[in-house]
Amino acid sequence: MAVRIGYAAGAFDLFHVGHLNVLRHAKENCDFLIAGVVSDEMLRLVKHVEPVIPTAERVEIVRSITYVDQVHVEDVPDKLETWRQLRFTHFFKGDDWRGTEKGARLEREFAEVGVEVVYFPYTVHTSSTALRHALDIMAATHPREDALPDGVTVTHG
Repeated sequence: MAVRIGYAAGAFDLFHVGHLNVLRHAKENCDFLIAGVVSDEMLRLVKHVEPVIPTAERVEIVRSITYVDQVHVEDVPDKLETWRQLRFTHFFKGDDWRGTEKGARLEREFAEVGVEVVYFPYTVHTSSTALRHALDIMAATHPREDALPDGVTVTHG
């Protein structure tokens, strides 16, 4: 029987239970799980998001999850290029991609190289976007200037 090598990629910024659920489900569906941590540069380029937690720290967090066998820093936007580097057999994604143009394109491209795209339920009640929004509200309503050294300011933008 062939070894099922799974790949589950994400920013894994502000790590939450939704991330854990994807990694757990992925490991249940493969023999060896590679977690792709999207680099700071790729988050800025592709998602236009400034990460809260730097790449190196997100890698350490994800590496510590028992479901993960290997961590790969994703530094190219093309998932097929990532496949050429890692040769996984299964690509795992949240089902918020199912039925979208991005999801259909991913399925077509991976089908051509024999990779199965497997969707898992998206954890609706939590997301990094929701956590970012909550942090922004907290920062706006509860400024913590007293916690910063003199002369240091924080800007969001």
